[in-house]
Amino acid sequence: MKFLRSRRHSERYKWWVLTTTSLGMLLATVNSGTLIIALPDLERSLHTTLLQLVWVILVYMIVSTVLVLTAGRLSDLFGRKNAYVLGFLVFSLASLGAGFSGSGTQLILWRILQGIGGAFLFANAAALVTDAFPKEELGLAMGTNTMVAAVGLVIGPVLGGALVAIAWPWVFWFNVPLGLFGCAWAWLVLHELARRDTQRGLDLLGTTTYVIGLTGLVLALSKGGLTGWNGPMVVGGFAAAVVLLPLFVLIEHRGSAPMLDLDLFRNRLFSAASGAAFINGLARFALMFLFVFYFQGPQNQSPIMAGIELAPMAIGMLISSPLAGILADRHGSRGLAALGMVVTAASLAAMTSLQAHSPYWQSGLWLGILGIGSGMFNSPNTAAMMGVVPGNRRGIAAGARVMLQNTGAVISIAFVMAIITAAVPKDVLFKIFSGVASGLSTSQLDPFIANMHVALWVLAGVSVAGAVVSMLRPAHRPSHVETLEGVGEAA
Repeated sequence: MKFLRSRRHSERYKWWVLTTTSLGMLLATVNSGTLIIALPDLERSLHTTLLQLVWVILVYMIVSTVLVLTAGRLSDLFGRKNAYVLGFLVFSLASLGAGFSGSGTQLILWRILQGIGGAFLFANAAALVTDAFPKEELGLAMGTNTMVAAVGLVIGPVLGGALVAIAWPWVFWFNVPLGLFGCAWAWLVLHELARRDTQRGLDLLGTTTYVIGLTGLVLALSKGGLTGWNGPMVVGGFAAAVVLLPLFVLIEHRGSAPMLDLDLFRNRLFSAASGAAFINGLARFALMFLFVFYFQGPQNQSPIMAGIELAPMAIGMLISSPLAGILADRHGSRGLAALGMVVTAASLAAMTSLQAHSPYWQSGLWLGILGIGSGMFNSPNTAAMMGVVPGNRRGIAAGARVMLQNTGAVISIAFVMAIITAAVPKDVLFKIFSGVASGLSTSQLDPFIANMHVALWVLAGVSVAGAVVSMLRPAHRPSHVETLEGVGEAA
């Protein structure tokens, strides 16, 4: 223990930090991949409705998205080490309980608790890295974390297919030893380097307003495509979003200790990079969700083969993320992030050529190129955002980044779900989403494929918008980046 503490300010300490945050990224991405690949099996085993199946994914993302700012705020107040250790512990316990679920409703409740643990991990990873690394190495550090996340994305779907072959609960139970090890490792390795924020208080009103508004929007989008757009729950969800989400911004503007510190967005670099992060989540996240059902449905692949076939996207990220981080450290991140979004848009547009029985090399090629584009965007954009934040505000800034990106991701899944389920017969949908579409004819699959193409075109257009937003922020070199303490008036 003394040996580790002696390196608190040493050159080696930053690498200890990177191991802990990389382990958190690995846990989160492996869990995401294993669960997504297991969705058809969950539908068959737990007899869930299609809406419940989607919400097994969405409820975790909503909870971790909304609470990530509260978690970031708590870490600024009480220490990032304690918050990060708590995240590992809660995530592990929730994973254990999720494996014992007897229904879709029980599984959704355990996923809420998992989301709470995830919020503490997401909110603190980037802040811990930014505390430990000098600004000129932030791109490399963020790129390494993104590379580890890509490894998790490669492992997750393949591992999920293998675990489902044993029994679906192992998709969750696998997380338990990994999470407990992460908890112990973070407790041993991490130290508090940042000054704690002296301004006390939690924004419970803002948190409540945001969670109800975002849940209403996502529920309306995900249910509208299945049951129609004029149902009371759909109309009520949209109404809640229209009223409460703008009200949330007003509450944050006037609050003494707001959940979302709007002063951070006075800096043009931070605000534009945040907008691009939101758009990236909106453009890319639903793709894995969509292709799991494409591979197991129209392509009639087993879970483990579907996992293998998703691998090119993660391999592309694995290759490009660290390279992009190094380039951003040397030459700046604005053009690189924008180019990454353009590459993403081009690959999404190319995917519209896919049909029900297209050869795999086509989907594999476009998924690989999309992964390269994602890696080019993520690490430079994150390094640019976090590099302008003063040390005592990095927890809430990291939380803001994750909140915006995950909000885009949540809306992305719900929106794509609404598109691909529209005007497709319910019996066809259930066979596709259950992974038993082998008896369906090409004509029966055509409406699903057509809707998939519409969704891909929309996501491509969103990616182009992300490239434009990336170019709106000022150019910078990391070694010359000023912090928000000095450039608040530069917006």
